[in-house]
Amino acid sequence: MSDIDFMHLALAQAERARQAGEVPVGAVLVKDGVVLAVGSNAPISLHDPSAHAEMQALRSAAQQLGNYRLPGCELFVTLEPCAMCAGAILHARLSRVVFAAADPKTGAAGSVLDLFAFPNLNHHTRLESGLLASDASQQLKDFFAERRRAARQARLGDG
Repeated sequence: MSDIDFMHLALAQAERARQAGEVPVGAVLVKDGVVLAVGSNAPISLHDPSAHAEMQALRSAAQQLGNYRLPGCELFVTLEPCAMCAGAILHARLSRVVFAAADPKTGAAGSVLDLFAFPNLNHHTRLESGLLASDASQQLKDFFAERRRAARQARLGDG
């Protein structure tokens, strides 16, 4: 499978999150070209602020491998990781992260800050961005437009 194939799988996970009422973010964790784990956003349904798609995939892969370190693994995610996820990615020692859409509000891989760029850290994860960014961005835009539309309708119904 190619990077594009893995990102398409991540977009499918994001759709799964959207259908569950979560912000549509999906992640796929790969080692040696084989999918080890997937994740979709679930902080609302799990009542867990750490239940981001990346964290779900990291947890699942670590359980499968029996190790919290995931060297040689790559993560494909539809949205730029936040600071929490970037920290977990660095601690897990992933070799590469490929993300689709930038996150101008909380992105910690170059948009707001870049935790991956600190030379003092003892591990460095390679970053690539923009793969299928328009698809991921559209998925997010559609989700938030629908939320705004539903909120407007609720306000009109209350008045």
